[in-house]
Amino acid sequence: MGKLNGDIEHWDVENETFWEQTGKSVASRNLWISIPSLIMGFAVWLMWGMITTQMKNLGFPFTIDQLFTLSAIAGLAGATLRIPASFMIKIAGGRNTVFLTTALLMIPAAGTGPALMNPHTPFIVFQALALLSGIGGGNFACSMSNISTFYPKSKQGFGLGMNAGLGNFGVTTMQVVIPLVMTVGIFGALAGDPLALQNPSGTLIGRIEAGTDTWIQNAGFIWLVFIVPLAFLGWFGMNNLKVVTPNPGSPLSAFGKILGLYGVGLATSVAGVWALSVMNMWLALPLTIVLTVALLRLIPGDIKPNIKNQFAIFSNKHTWSMTVLYILTFGTIIGFSAALPLSISVIFGNMMDVAADGTITRIVNPDAPSALTWAWIGPLVGALIRPLGGWISDKVGGSIVTQVISVIMVIASVATGYLMMLAYNSTDPNSLFAIFMILFVVIFASSGIGNGSTFRSIGYIFDQQQKGPVLGWTSAIAAYGAFIAPKLLGQQIQAGTPEYAMYSFAVFYTLCLVVNWWFYLRKGAYIKNP
Repeated sequence: MGKLNGDIEHWDVENETFWEQTGKSVASRNLWISIPSLIMGFAVWLMWGMITTQMKNLGFPFTIDQLFTLSAIAGLAGATLRIPASFMIKIAGGRNTVFLTTALLMIPAAGTGPALMNPHTPFIVFQALALLSGIGGGNFACSMSNISTFYPKSKQGFGLGMNAGLGNFGVTTMQVVIPLVMTVGIFGALAGDPLALQNPSGTLIGRIEAGTDTWIQNAGFIWLVFIVPLAFLGWFGMNNLKVVTPNPGSPLSAFGKILGLYGVGLATSVAGVWALSVMNMWLALPLTIVLTVALLRLIPGDIKPNIKNQFAIFSNKHTWSMTVLYILTFGTIIGFSAALPLSISVIFGNMMDVAADGTITRIVNPDAPSALTWAWIGPLVGALIRPLGGWISDKVGGSIVTQVISVIMVIASVATGYLMMLAYNSTDPNSLFAIFMILFVVIFASSGIGNGSTFRSIGYIFDQQQKGPVLGWTSAIAAYGAFIAPKLLGQQIQAGTPEYAMYSFAVFYTLCLVVNWWFYLRKGAYIKNP
């Protein structure tokens, strides 16, 4: 194999002798560097859900809709960047790609810290940083594509499951770490002075009262502690497989290809953000996707045949049915992970007050539960329970599991919407918080189980040639949930009708019920219960 990080010419993991003597150790080394790198990608991508909650507590001069928009922009960019990222391994090599895409996370992490030091930083700066945070979302596609090349068919479930499952813990990691590091000046004078809370906040271990010093800038700086060594670890410990990437070129040439692909994604993400200012989001999203795919087709060189191969999946009707069902599951998890913290802060952070003359006004809730204390629970449950969904699906069939969780999600979404309406208009919203959290945990658990069942169905329905491209496409489109949920909830909360957002999700989940039944469960289904 040569040096530890050398390009590997011979790679035959379907040969059991080669796998046991050589392949297993190399695959394990690349996997265990990939996982923490992917954790950092998820953490940086979705950190705006927690950051905007604390920006509100610190009195940053932005509207609730603007704060939700920052999370939505990160979600839009992360999903869009997954489309070009799915081509990176085949044209630039795994080692080159994981190193550079991990190193690029330093830009939003290092930029967010100084921007948060000053409450008067222009909103456009935060928009740009949220857009760049999308790099972390895009990294999932190239990371999964890379790990799939290191494992034989019989071990694909293990390799991809470990990479995706543990990588998703980046969401929970971020939601626990950010509130804690904001309480201490761990970087000293290098990170500047603290700001004083105007509203109470919290951490995993308790409430923090208004007036307390808070280092919100640490929410960006803390990730550099992990990203810098992980980038070096990727460079010196991972490999390019020549059987997968016959001609990655020099490292600088490979880096140019990667930056070119991400450049396309960032440009179309900017176009998508602009489109949102002039048209409905349901028009802006498809426009962004179509523009991204169209520009990728214009890139010269090695990417052209890969694009052509990817397009073959679009003639398969199951690509579209499984895209809808993957939005149901992964899109829900990632969307509510981004939107829930600020939703808790806005809905339960205020309450109705009835004056002696009967006048009703909305005032600050002095004993409000802190989103920074509770928001991590749902994503953690969703990540932990995902393997259970795969296991049950292997026993009874993926589509039956998907159908059951869809029914649960419809009911839970309607119930959550009704409860949000009650809480928003209540003089004592705190009394409703426990059942609110239970309902959201039910939604996260159901979508986590469904994530396992849909993943199993994709593996069952598609052959080896189409499975990879379908996984890349569906994961990219489903990741737009990280845009849709914050945007829709933000709009409806601002309008005083948060229940309408949840009722809309319930309607979509009902549509998924019909799609799943029509394609995979009815008598005469195209494929029976995959």
